[in-house]
Amino acid sequence: MNMPVDWRRLLATALLLLSPLPALADGVLRVLTWPGYADADVVKEFEQRTNSKVEVTFVESDAELWRKLHENNGANFDIFAVNTAELQRYIHQGLVTEINTAAIPNLARQLPRFRQRQGIPGLVHGGKTYAIPYTYSEMGLIYDRKQIPQAPDSITALWDKRYQGKIIAYNGGVHSFSLAAQALALPSPFRIGEQQWPAAVAQLIALRRNVSAFYTGPAESVALFKERRAALMFANFGSQQLQLLKAANIDVGYAIPREGALAWLDCWAISRGARDAQLATRWINFVLDDMPGRVLLQRQGLANTTSPSPYFKNTARIVWLEPAESEERRDKLWSRILAGDRAGKVLQP
Repeated sequence: MNMPVDWRRLLATALLLLSPLPALADGVLRVLTWPGYADADVVKEFEQRTNSKVEVTFVESDAELWRKLHENNGANFDIFAVNTAELQRYIHQGLVTEINTAAIPNLARQLPRFRQRQGIPGLVHGGKTYAIPYTYSEMGLIYDRKQIPQAPDSITALWDKRYQGKIIAYNGGVHSFSLAAQALALPSPFRIGEQQWPAAVAQLIALRRNVSAFYTGPAESVALFKERRAALMFANFGSQQLQLLKAANIDVGYAIPREGALAWLDCWAISRGARDAQLATRWINFVLDDMPGRVLLQRQGLANTTSPSPYFKNTARIVWLEPAESEERRDKLWSRILAGDRAGKVLQP
């Protein structure tokens, strides 16, 4: 008996067969990170070891990192590098996922202080690990030895009128307000009280008037230091900038202010929107290996978490970054300060 032909079904089947297959997500790792954390040779080595492809996007500020990762609820990237203080808002927004530490054998290679993740504020919540330490540095003062023969001993050197027009500073609201809090001797650089905002804003307006230029990335800071013949620079990227300046044959020194140097610990975290969490986990294991660790130390001038640091001084006073009272408020006021607004306008809601 002949069966009736369902032409609509046949047509739908034909169209399906003719349609291109969707691209498979397997084998592609989308990395969001900072300059120096995923150099071309490091990426190539990982691709060869894992038979994968890596797509790297670089950022130069915490605000930019937040915008890119927050967009599309983290689905645009698989893994990203973030400091422990900033990490907390990603956790609170549900933008990161638990890391399978059992799949990272190189954790055993880390120094004891980094293996004890429970002792590092912000990494572990509810018994779950959300980030793995990778590199760290204090944010000290870099100075030209010819113009400043004796190392500056206070963060207030950034406001010294003797160096007006010869200071380079970092373009970031969160850290800038922390510096202002230190200069004002507030109890905490991360907790500005409601009555303290006018003084902090006035302090940063004064800093803007003293500074020759603001930078966002390490390479830009070196170019500006040379171009402006700077005497002093706030080193947001720490020893990485020191290494770059010395490589450029600039005679500079590095000082930790008596108020204490802000210090960051950058970690790898896996996005909630990761398409291949297993490949992201393999990336974390890889960067804790010898080759990426050597690149950090020798090329970038940054410490790694698997060998003692030649840059980090255990005797120096260090102030590890903590979440600020409001990153959004700091960034908003900072943008107004940079625009040249007077204090009254800066402080408007």
